[in-house]
Amino acid sequence: MSDYKILNTRAPRVDARDKAIGKAVYTDDMTRPNMLYAAILHSPLAHANIVNVDTSKAKRIPGVHAVVTSKDAGIEPYGVSPARYDETIFCHDKVRYIGDEIAAVAADDPDIALDAVRSIKVDFEPLPLVLDGERAMDEGQPLLHKQYKNNVCAQVHWNFGDIEQGRRESSIIRTDSMSSKMQDGAFMEPQAIIAEVDTSGNLTMWSSTQAPHYVQRTLAMALKLPINKVRVIKPAVGGGFGPKASCSTAELAVCLLAMKTGRPVKMTFDREQVFLHSRARHQFFHTMTSGLRDDGTIAFLEHNCLLDGGAYASFGIATIYYAGSLLGGPYRLKNMKYDGYRVVTNKPVCGAQRGHGAVIARALFEVQLDRMAEELGMDPIELRLKNVMDTGETTCNELFVSSFGMREALEAVRDSAAWKKKRASAGKTRAAGKGIGAACGFFVSGAGYSIYRSKTYHCTVVTKVDEVGGGVLVSSGAADIGQGSDTMLAMITAEELGLPLDDVRVQSGDTNLSMDLGAYSSRTTLMTGSACRDAARDVKRKILNAIAGRMSVPPETLDIKDGHIISLGDPIDFSDLRDEYLKEHFGFSDLPDSPLLTFREASRIAFLELGTVIGTGSYRPPKLGGSFKGAAVGTSPAFGCSAQVAEVTVDLETGEITVDKITGAHDCGFAINTTQVEGQMQGSMMMGMGEALMEQICYDDKGRILNANLAEYKIPTSLDMPHLDAIIVESHEPNGPYGAKEVGEGAIMPVIPSILNAVYDATGVRISELPVTPERIAEALRKKRESCG
Repeated sequence: MSDYKILNTRAPRVDARDKAIGKAVYTDDMTRPNMLYAAILHSPLAHANIVNVDTSKAKRIPGVHAVVTSKDAGIEPYGVSPARYDETIFCHDKVRYIGDEIAAVAADDPDIALDAVRSIKVDFEPLPLVLDGERAMDEGQPLLHKQYKNNVCAQVHWNFGDIEQGRRESSIIRTDSMSSKMQDGAFMEPQAIIAEVDTSGNLTMWSSTQAPHYVQRTLAMALKLPINKVRVIKPAVGGGFGPKASCSTAELAVCLLAMKTGRPVKMTFDREQVFLHSRARHQFFHTMTSGLRDDGTIAFLEHNCLLDGGAYASFGIATIYYAGSLLGGPYRLKNMKYDGYRVVTNKPVCGAQRGHGAVIARALFEVQLDRMAEELGMDPIELRLKNVMDTGETTCNELFVSSFGMREALEAVRDSAAWKKKRASAGKTRAAGKGIGAACGFFVSGAGYSIYRSKTYHCTVVTKVDEVGGGVLVSSGAADIGQGSDTMLAMITAEELGLPLDDVRVQSGDTNLSMDLGAYSSRTTLMTGSACRDAARDVKRKILNAIAGRMSVPPETLDIKDGHIISLGDPIDFSDLRDEYLKEHFGFSDLPDSPLLTFREASRIAFLELGTVIGTGSYRPPKLGGSFKGAAVGTSPAFGCSAQVAEVTVDLETGEITVDKITGAHDCGFAINTTQVEGQMQGSMMMGMGEALMEQICYDDKGRILNANLAEYKIPTSLDMPHLDAIIVESHEPNGPYGAKEVGEGAIMPVIPSILNAVYDATGVRISELPVTPERIAEALRKKRESCG
């Protein structure tokens, strides 16, 4: 039985009603007085020098108020990571992918703006293309950026332990490869932006973003404004998943147009533009060699990785580090070598997407473990149980796991009915095309360091008590992008102050409110939740101190429970205090005749004693990071882990795959909201299933996207969804609020490999190129039949 009233329950989301009835306000719902509309000119070529840009015709079109190019925006580079600033607001010397931004227009309506950008004449000098990521580093390939030798924008080389000793200890050694395709975030709401400048020169931008702070910082830097003159507001967001975590050219262009015209300017991407500004999943090429000892323990792992990240660096530096660092867990692995390269190509830019950098690497490792378990004749879950880390251990790349329910998660899926049935039927004939597979995952619970080098707090929260009403207002810069962080903040505050959830209001996603780095790397519950808890406790301390002072009792003998001030020692009659303060100073004559004091009454008394009661909380991770180059990337105050079992049916004639059921267990430390934890797990299962079986951005030989819409870019719908079982494992994380840690991204890690292992179990063929389409299965089955005569 939980000791909490609000936490660890299925409390309704604070934004559920507004979203359900269509009352929630998204950026595209908004208008401003005297507003203009923006359109962007995208490059029709994937690689070309810009000889000339002629905007004269566009400027003469009635209804056009501004046309901006690199001459207006400047050519100072910006980007995500200070180590790789390689983008400019508009292209000035060359374009590097179809969709690269050349100019923007502000006009009276969207149609005029689109006509104007179409009238801009650009003279190009075409250049050779680099479209094949695997060949981007080859000698003789054209360079996309002068500073990136061999088109490599980031590389990592790590060697932990003794790989050769691991080889000598191995009785089984395998080398396997896996590749994937670029993928889109496929969020329902396209990016949308409104910007305006007030009479004092203050720029305000409303945007569908998941990182208002980082966008504010980039806007100030790229537009050469003092950061205190820039405000970023995040209205309701219809999904982010990572691609909305950085500042876009559209945001910069719209702000520039607002500054130039002195009027509000709005732009909403169409679906093709969403794909052009994908910033989503990289294309991965992984090769792994690993070895097992006779007893099934892992002896070593050697990993080579190539990432095709499109035309610019974006989050690519972090991505190439994550692809290696997060293989250090969840298993005991003392010997690991990693060589990773992130290359640029003439395709739209990739960035961060759910499970940033680690998803495909995890898929290959988990498939390889299954293949070696088969060679050893060992149950694949038992092999994993033999190798899993425990709480208090440190990975070979110096990641410390302060809580770790990996063993419990594996045992939970092992003990599921599906896996028990598989074990019971071992060696027996099963229905044709039926298969089951298992896999594990490992992910951070918040990045240990901010993107730019700084000792800044990662978040602050301010909680204010209504002067007379008794409710509280929680102010946070955190970005609720659908994951439910506003609900989490309300629940923590209500729990700490002994209030009903309805008495807590949350305002968030505004850089004017307080500091918060944003919704990425599964950081918000652990980090912002900790700051929120501390802010609520600060409020509680001030109220109890005020009451204790008037009652001449020690403040530690008082507490707040169920909306009342209670005494932890001898009972206290608060009647005289109520009469003195509330009847005399507030003029209340209808107060109840009760010895108890409500929170509302206590907050009024505290206001008379102290003035406005405000509590503050902040969070900055402890010192993290190892003793080697690049150790900071992948560090986290805590790590989440998952195990999953997937059941599939494969049509052995057509290759069509049906996922029948996924059973997943995830260690979230402590479930602040049980329903939301399950929802995040189920969302990860759905997203991983789509990436495993159907999602891929397709290009022609000119670098043009062929399926830049949600009709031809296939994602799972309600008709594709299997039954999803979400098992919550609680391990109590000492660095998280109430023991809580991540669930937002870690649960996607086992999805792809569990499905791949299940497909093999059903068909006897392995597919090393994702997604696993029916065509690839059918072809593999055909080759298998031919090889068998």
